[in-house]
Amino acid sequence: MIKKMMEQGRRIDGRGLMDFRNLNVKIGEIKTADGSAIVSLGNTKVIAGIKLEIGQPFKDTPNEGALIVNLEMPPIASPTIEPGPPNEEAIEIARVVDRTIRHSGFLDLKSLVITPGKYVWILWIDLYVLNHDGNLIDASTIAATSALISTKIPKVELTESEVKIIKEEKYELKLDLEKLPLTFTYIKIGNSLILDPILEEEKISDGRYTIGIAGDKVVSIQKASGIFTIDDVKTILNNSLSLYKVLKEYLINNVFRAS
Repeated sequence: MIKKMMEQGRRIDGRGLMDFRNLNVKIGEIKTADGSAIVSLGNTKVIAGIKLEIGQPFKDTPNEGALIVNLEMPPIASPTIEPGPPNEEAIEIARVVDRTIRHSGFLDLKSLVITPGKYVWILWIDLYVLNHDGNLIDASTIAATSALISTKIPKVELTESEVKIIKEEKYELKLDLEKLPLTFTYIKIGNSLILDPILEEEKISDGRYTIGIAGDKVVSIQKASGIFTIDDVKTILNNSLSLYKVLKEYLINNVFRAS
């Protein structure tokens, strides 16, 4: 049934092949986190929480803070998820989100340095899937970037022996909204290429392709499986660049500035 409808340019939820589902984003909802966001993409729901801690920089980047992304997919999110530690899909999604943000230029990691080579802020982005109805990558990327928007970093005082956190004084992360990182995920079913798949569509897909965009540049690509032609890739690129402008404008004007 799904394949027959796609041959006619339709999908089982009424969307066109290149239509996104309804998107709802709320930021700063979790008061115990340093930054947070709740994202609903259709029936897919992901929550992002950010926690800050002071630590040592990585040896190869002594003048940059650290960004670490984790994702959990509990069994309550979908009957298809088995209990236990993060599976391969969860690890892969976290890596795509991490890579897209890291390569975008959206977050200035150098601004997270307290003392070069000694103390930096470490940003832990924990993503938690509340309901899995397909396309966790795009929902997770929006959740992570939206949580960063709401994140506040406390000021610190340096002494000879320690770093003292002043919780009463906080400032916003140094972010470049023009380079807001977003991903767009497509799957292929037969000869049909579709955007933002629901879980039923993912189950019968022949391949998945995700492209990450920031500003006017492609910052990440992830082809999980399947065969995509040159024409497929051109369609994905052109469609994603057009959608990026619309989605970025919506998030900045209707979510970030309104909060």
